[in-house]
Amino acid sequence: MTTPSTFGLSSEARNLHWLLTNLVEEVPGILSVAVVSSDGLLLLSSDPDLVPARTNRGEAAAGALEARTGKRAGPRGSAADLATVVSGIGSLTVGAAKLMDYGQVKHTMVAMDEGSLFVMSISDGSLLGVHGSAECDMSVVAYHMALFVGRAGHVLTPELRSELRKSMENKTLENESTGSPC
Repeated sequence: MTTPSTFGLSSEARNLHWLLTNLVEEVPGILSVAVVSSDGLLLLSSDPDLVPARTNRGEAAAGALEARTGKRAGPRGSAADLATVVSGIGSLTVGAAKLMDYGQVKHTMVAMDEGSLFVMSISDGSLLGVHGSAECDMSVVAYHMALFVGRAGHVLTPELRSELRKSMENKTLENESTGSPC
């Protein structure tokens, strides 16, 4: 089924949106997800303003965190904030791997008091970033991220990245013109 956010996109782009939506809906404790290009630009997001609403499970985890800590679940402002963090961590770990001469970075996990951040390489420098609740099972999240990367990596061509980037830019412009946050 084509959702409003995927209207007019190629079948490959719609499939990536579907994979991202399934990742968020199927894995308990995932709060937000971003796919970031090698130059740090947001390509796909689970941000409710940019893709269909999340399931009750994701909303329950976010609500539990907010009730327990008084803090908003997820990065401060938007999917762009998560993309910035993912891009920065990706750059830092790539630099460290080069410095240590250990080869390519496959994934990075950061465990914090109130949540977790996962970053996994997709292809050509693109990254998958997942923000999870403190209660999420890190091994389950990592497993499902690996499935996403395996399915998405071979189709994330330069043409598709360009299409996704334009789609995100258009959605941002639409939200700004209507006054919606993004």
